[in-house]
This record gives sequence, structure tokens and C-alpha cells, in this order.
Amino acid sequence: METKAESADVVVVGAGPGGSSVAAYLASAGLDVLLLEKTAFPREKVCGDGLTPRAVRELVALGVPTPESEGWIRNRGLRIVGGGHILELDWPDVTEFPPYGLVRTRSDFDDILARHAVARGARLRERTNVTAPILDDGGRIVGVTAKILDDAGRATGETREFRAPLVVAADGNSSRISLSMGRQKRDDRPMGVAVRTYYTSPRTNDDYLESWLELWSENEAGERILLPGYGWIFGVGDGTSNVGLGILNTSDAFGKVDYKDVMRRWVATMPQEWTYSDETMTQPIRGAALPMGFNRQPHYDRGLLLVGDAGGMVNPFNGEGIAYAMESARLAAEVTARAFSRPDAAGRERVLATYPAVMKDALGGYFTLGRHFAALIGHPEIMRLAVKYGLPRTTLMRLLLKVMANLGEPRGGSAADRAIAALNRLTPSA
Repeated sequence: METKAESADVVVVGAGPGGSSVAAYLASAGLDVLLLEKTAFPREKVCGDGLTPRAVRELVALGVPTPESEGWIRNRGLRIVGGGHILELDWPDVTEFPPYGLVRTRSDFDDILARHAVARGARLRERTNVTAPILDDGGRIVGVTAKILDDAGRATGETREFRAPLVVAADGNSSRISLSMGRQKRDDRPMGVAVRTYYTSPRTNDDYLESWLELWSENEAGERILLPGYGWIFGVGDGTSNVGLGILNTSDAFGKVDYKDVMRRWVATMPQEWTYSDETMTQPIRGAALPMGFNRQPHYDRGLLLVGDAGGMVNPFNGEGIAYAMESARLAAEVTARAFSRPDAAGRERVLATYPAVMKDALGGYFTLGRHFAALIGHPEIMRLAVKYGLPRTTLMRLLLKVMANLGEPRGGSAADRAIAALNRLTPSA
């Protein structure tokens, strides 16, 4: 069977938040963009569905409207539960970020962003499973090959080629296209795992995202262990709650714990009137990996540029990925648009080669701080002391919220904001 071919200025592999955002930006800049997605929209992704003000900022920058009348659920801040305390913290009032967060299911969210990219001029190809890079004689990627799938996700037998002088890998944690180009994961970066499900519940509407800081398991000796991570309850506004947990690999218990069982035990401690039970669960408990702290590098080389989870752009402090996928997409698009303004391939390559430094300047110091934080709370005693002595101190927790959600005022602000900014600058890049 003859292989069909399409060409563009840029091929983007994966239409999640990072891929759709970079496609929208590049199409708006006048570039011809092919956006390839293995599945068809709408589709499920394991996620908490909660968006901090940092993610909301990226939606504003991208030009995606988020009115409550269209199903966007606003929240005021974060409610923290642990150590016998309940603390409600409003999102910080800083000039750089909107003063609210949002909740939107990923099945809706990703669809909205993909359609936004199409409206900006990107060409979306759904049910297109990218299988391998196309390389020139010098080992540079110049396109990808893909299998075309039917409505049931089965291969039709048809293959296609999509060629471009730049390929963007936005295909998530596993990033097959990155691996095929020799971009392996770094073992010196933290990794997390998240599991979640939905329950029908009267808690479907909530002005706060809710985080529980005490997740317990048992070691081989039968002793209780406080795990490094947190559980969440996010009201989705449609009659359900998104309930899940995220755990870091910095604990000795990582890989030895049944996370779905941890979640079931945790949910069983909640009040019955919240109606979180097997009978009200609307989906199976599903899990996903969280690649943190730039765990795949370099972010650009030989024609392949990485955004989002493909480049390990998940916050080690809190497991947030959507904001950083969209932020890396915005920065990648700025570099790419400048590169394609050059009249020759050599000039374009010099500009594209700056992208790793751009990402390190933007997030490298902060992610390094996050790696140290992840290592610290991997010790159960440190995690226990943090919960016991940190939560009763509201001023301290407000500062930690700014740090962990990366919501400090980048220019000026309070003494705490200036200290956070200075620490990020002085910390070596990830």
C-alpha cells in the first residue's frame, strides 16, 4: 500500500495541553502546523482537573475564554487538611496571575484546546498514531511516520508520513518519539504517580480545591508510614467530585505500595454524607506517571523540540503539569516563530538551539528547589514534622502556598516575594 505524505512548517505530536497550545500559537504566527493526536476527542486523561492561577494565566495568554456559563468552575484557593487542622488559603493577590483557579475535566479541557488550535489555523489529524521519526542522512528528524486508526482505535493498515523541518514532541511522559531520538529519562529527577476516580457527591460544588496531607501505608514490618504526597478532592460541578492522590518516588515505599488500595483506605475515612463509595464511583480508579523537574533533556536537538510532560515539565512541589505544559508551549512558540523568521536553515537552527536555555532560565532554578523539597519529604519523619508543626502556622502556610504553586510576584512585591525570586535565581538550573 502506498504511503501518503503531508508536509508543514511544524509537526506537533500529541494534542494535549502542551501540543494544542504550541500549535495554536504557531498557527497564529502564520506557520503551517500539523497537530497529530493518537485518539479522537473527547478523550480521557488521568488528572486532578484542577487548574491553579498559573494555569489560568496561560489560558488568558492563549485567548481561551473561561466563563462559568460554559462549565468552567472557579475556586478561591486551597483548603489544606492534616494533623487535625483544616486551613483555607486564598490564592495570593499578585499582579502576574489571576486571583482564582478553575476546574474542568480533561475530557472537556483537551478538546477545547485542540479546537482552539484548529480555529487559529492548525490542521488537526485525529486517530493518527505516530510510530517513528523520519531522519535525514545526518540523523536529524525531518518528519514522522504514523498508523491511521479506525473509530475503535484499531490500525486500518494505512500509514502516512508527516514531514516538517521542526517536530515538537508533546506526546506525554512515555514520549515514544523522544525515546526513538535517544532522549532517555534522567534517573536523577523525581517521579510521581497519581491515581484518581470520580464519585457522585453533594460536594460537587466547592469554592476551594482541597488537599489532604496525610496518606498512610504500611511497610514490610507492618508499621504505618506517612507517604510523601497528598490526596485531593476537587468539585467538578456536574454532580461529581474528582478524588485522587499523588505520591513521590523519593520514599522507600515507592513501588512497594498499592496506590489504589491507599486511596480506598483514605476515602473510607471520609464522612458518609460525602457519598464516596464503590456504589457512587462513576469510573475505575486509573493511574498515571508524573515526570518531574526536566527529567528528559535536552529540550531541543536535531530538529526535535520537547514541551510538557515529554520534557519532564511537572512541578516537583505539587505535581502540577498543565500550567507548565502550556507555559513551555508558549515559550517554545516564541523561539520557533523567531527561528522561522530567519531566511536560511543555519540561522533557524541557531535560534532553535536557544530553547533549552530559555526553559532553564524560566523554570530551572525553581525545579531544582522542587527536587530538594521532594527528597526531603521522602523521609517519613520530616513529612510528619512538617504536617504537625507547619499547618498550625497560617502565615507560614501562605508563604508555602506561594512557593509550592509557584505564584510569587516576579517583580517587586513583598519581602517574601523578593526572597522567593532571589532564591529561584540563585539556585542552579535543573
